[in-house]
Amino acid sequence: MATKLSQFETLILSKKGGVAELLLNRPLKSNSINGNMWEEIPKAMRLADNMGDVRVIILKGAGRHFCAGIDVSSLAQFMVANKDLGEGREQEKLRRDIKEMQASFTAFEECRKPVIAAVHGACIGAGVDMITACDIRYCTEDARFSVKEVDLAITADIGTLQRLPGIVGEGIARELALTAREFDGQEAKDLKLEHINFAHA
Repeated sequence: MATKLSQFETLILSKKGGVAELLLNRPLKSNSINGNMWEEIPKAMRLADNMGDVRVIILKGAGRHFCAGIDVSSLAQFMVANKDLGEGREQEKLRRDIKEMQASFTAFEECRKPVIAAVHGACIGAGVDMITACDIRYCTEDARFSVKEVDLAITADIGTLQRLPGIVGEGIARELALTAREFDGQEAKDLKLEHINFAHA
């Protein structure tokens, strides 16, 4: 039986033997990423990384979907909050915020233990950013993916544009980023983004 190590507002970190599990825990919001989750991910990863008996970390999503990307409602609040800063200060604040979001996912990449993403259901936008920072990615056959940012008129600059080309190749990464088309687990396997290897319980 897994032992719950720490419960954050948006995550649950647990351990069974030498395996730590980090669960994205906003199932009613399809595990979309809000401000708290951005802050909590690097804290949870540091905690797991510093456990001497942990050998591997598995990243999963609670509920029907792995991650639906950035929580659009929190993104709208963020844009309104920055609006009164003036154009120069607004742009500088946006740059700092994006750097912090990038650092949140870089915590997966910098972890000294292997991090395995176990994807089921939707993995959209920032969800793709997240899994590209992991060492290994597995998915169910019914998983579906999209580099969605272009549909929101924003750039996939939290990690996808930096990491995806090294996984699937430059041409495919550009096509996925520019079209935002959805693709399934089998195509993800064909593109070498994912391995289809587990059944979601």
